[in-house]
Amino acid sequence: MIDYDDSGRPAVQVGNPGPVRLLLSEPTRPFEDEPTLDFLIRALGPWGSVETSVETWNGDDLDTFLGSLAEDFRGWEGARTWHSLCHDLTLSAEHRGSHVELTWGIHDRAPSEEWHFETTTAHAAGEDMRSLAADIHMFIASFAK
Repeated sequence: MIDYDDSGRPAVQVGNPGPVRLLLSEPTRPFEDEPTLDFLIRALGPWGSVETSVETWNGDDLDTFLGSLAEDFRGWEGARTWHSLCHDLTLSAEHRGSHVELTWGIHDRAPSEEWHFETTTAHAAGEDMRSLAADIHMFIASFAK
């Protein structure tokens, strides 16, 4: 679901309410003359939270990847994967009948790479995935070059 933070920048909450909530927020362009787009990903749960800054090249087609999952709502074999420019965010998608399971990997930035966190969100195949892809597209496009 797309929302806006206190400064009016878009934020996307991923997944249904549950034990872990994912939030993509604070999109920024660290270098005016380059298409680098950074954003924060945060996983929040009753145990606390983890977060990292994700570096992408204009979003690394995350919205396109999610859109392709929505278009293939009838299913596919195996896992489809995506990763950000520096592998600080990874995504694995598996079709499970009427829904798609997305496993989100949040990784500590290089050079330390000391920790890794994973959580899975479930989304109805088709419209729910289309909605997520559209929210991510709006999030990325708000800072597109």
